[in-house]
Amino acid sequence: MPTLEPKIEQYLSDLLPEREPVVQEMEEYAEANQFPIVGPLVGRLCYQMVKSINANTIFEMGSGFGYSTYWLAKGLPDDGKIIFTEYSPNNIKLAKDFLGRARTLDKVEIIHGDAIDSLEKRNGEFDLILNDIDKEYYPKSLEVILPRLRKGGILITDNLIWSGRVAEAEPDAQTRSIIEYTKMLYDSPDLWTTIIPLRDGVGISYKLN
Repeated sequence: MPTLEPKIEQYLSDLLPEREPVVQEMEEYAEANQFPIVGPLVGRLCYQMVKSINANTIFEMGSGFGYSTYWLAKGLPDDGKIIFTEYSPNNIKLAKDFLGRARTLDKVEIIHGDAIDSLEKRNGEFDLILNDIDKEYYPKSLEVILPRLRKGGILITDNLIWSGRVAEAEPDAQTRSIIEYTKMLYDSPDLWTTIIPLRDGVGISYKLN
């Protein structure tokens, strides 16, 4: 079940300026390999969030082959830094190639390993955190994310509508984890959350305290 009516999504996609060749190549790779990416509509939102809070430090949980990393890094200043986390060596290899050709690799620190563990081990706070890990770990991730997100920072979470499965009468285990996590976002006194129904549902949470 699409989040947006297909004609509306196509209309919005048709309005987008042409992406640089390496980004189009990343999108073609994702389509050919059925690899889930945020896509350009959400990618532009990520860039806008980075710019809107003048982010300088970003932690990305679940970076894949670097598509969302590109949009986040593109919004950073020259001295900005994004922490990229990924388990797959092949995805890391692809990301280094894509981000290198997109001239954003110098802003990226790559970590091969678990995103939650990696974030928990970091010192300090981040201006922005993007959460796109395996969905069963979403509830567990929030207790690690909150202490690492600065006051006034932004948490972006992907897949909160989950192709409409969050509205089903008998959700599966992954969907139940997304529902639980979403309730945690809305119930948290430290966050102000809005879900934007672009692509698969994007959560934007502002750190209040």
